[in-house]
Amino acid sequence: MKRRLLAFMLVPALLALSGCHGTRGRRAFEVPETFDAFRSYEITFWAKNDTNKTQTAIYQQAIESFQALYPGITVTMRLYTDYGKIYNDVITNIATDTTPNVCITYPDHIATYFTGDNVVAPLDALMDDPAYGLGGSEIAFDAPTRDEIVSEYLAECSFGGHTYALPFMRSTETCYVNQDMVEALGYELPDVLTWDFLWEVADRAAEKDADGVYRLNGQQVMIPVIYKSTDNMMIQLLRQSGAGYSDGDGNVLLFSDATKALLFTIADQVRQGAFSTFKISSYPANFLNAGQCVFAIDSTAGSTWMGSDAPLMDISADKVVPFRTAVRMVPQIDPEHPQMISQGPSVCVFNKADPQEVLASWLFVQYLLSNDVQIPYAETEGYVPVTEKARRSAEYQDYLARGGEDGAEHYAVKLAATKLLLDHTGDTFVTPVFNGSASLRDAAGQLIESVAKSVRRKETVDDAYMEKLFDNVSSLCWLDQTEAAGAAQPDSAELGPLPTASRLLLGGLAAAWALMLLYVIFTNIRRKRRGN
Repeated sequence: MKRRLLAFMLVPALLALSGCHGTRGRRAFEVPETFDAFRSYEITFWAKNDTNKTQTAIYQQAIESFQALYPGITVTMRLYTDYGKIYNDVITNIATDTTPNVCITYPDHIATYFTGDNVVAPLDALMDDPAYGLGGSEIAFDAPTRDEIVSEYLAECSFGGHTYALPFMRSTETCYVNQDMVEALGYELPDVLTWDFLWEVADRAAEKDADGVYRLNGQQVMIPVIYKSTDNMMIQLLRQSGAGYSDGDGNVLLFSDATKALLFTIADQVRQGAFSTFKISSYPANFLNAGQCVFAIDSTAGSTWMGSDAPLMDISADKVVPFRTAVRMVPQIDPEHPQMISQGPSVCVFNKADPQEVLASWLFVQYLLSNDVQIPYAETEGYVPVTEKARRSAEYQDYLARGGEDGAEHYAVKLAATKLLLDHTGDTFVTPVFNGSASLRDAAGQLIESVAKSVRRKETVDDAYMEKLFDNVSSLCWLDQTEAAGAAQPDSAELGPLPTASRLLLGGLAAAWALMLLYVIFTNIRRKRRGN
């Protein structure tokens, strides 16, 4: 009877987990007066790495150096190849109360970690604490102060009236251009690209001869414009148009006439063979380096893959076509007032029952923002440090001055992309962060992907199509629920819908327990019948 009662209690609990997450209460974090350095702490650290051995080595060195400063703190690192996998694992672990201590993830994702049980530790009090705050008197290393963190990047980490993360690295999107092709078509490459210029050149580049061979490159393949992140493409286009995809309160603005007009333009370019996306075609760098693309739009962090002399390459050497690589801002509607998105991961601290453990985690977070980590990590790809302290350092300035000195660490295209972001930090913007903002970003990109695929399938793309598309994407991404709920505050007890992967995982767990329950009931019935 006790086993049956237990099973009946477990099933509804698991079923509840599959519908929403975060029901366990936890006391709000308060900064301890002193850090107990005589205790031992086990800190788990989750981060992303794309199999970049240099970045892995930087993380490992950071952990070793930090542990030398704080011998009582042991940091265990877990690396992922995708931020989405980090996101799903964190959501699942919230339900089981097994979150990591420190996690490098996107602010959009952090917003969905909010529950009524203080899962994510607010950093306001920690940042301002005179002893253990940013640059505090009791910090055992040269940590940055609040004023030394780039304000544009710190702003993205504040939502719901509190700061819940610190920026770790930042990048922006960049247009990598085959300058030789642009000039071969009779154009001079401007300092600031406009969308009108991009589409005009792309349409010319898409011309074929009578045999179906592209005139520009003499090949059977040519995709003039390839965009890596259609999420960012739509968000930036709307921003440049004076529209938006969301406001700061979490209200959905994406499904508008402005969005519809942009989608019709994109449909026209796909129809002419001038435009494609990463999800449809593949990595922009592969086509650019093979002489099959004029404008490849990707992150500054992808700069080491761009160009015929790129140190990283996914195509064979015999497929590479030599060309001059130019680096420009993403195309603009108004070149006099450029707008480009600021993107990159941030680092958050998860609340735990032991405030000392949280404080130990916070000390490690600060170390990740020290020059010992920021500078070497930024030098691996086209990232920039998030602190003015690192940017102004003699070491980093020397690195910037050596662009083109070699084809690896000082690869010219990588340094050009880095300097572009540094020179235009004031032209970047951050997107609103709220519960559901990650889904809204997905929806922004899905609109472009759907239109592009429909055109390729020769479907009619008209007003009726757009209205149906808006409804489908809104429902698919749960935006009907997001818009009704508005922006979730950190003290809200409801997170909203789980990501699909997490719902499947937790639903599977519930189903397994249900089957176990049925087995127990069936076994007990059989035993009773045999006893009778």
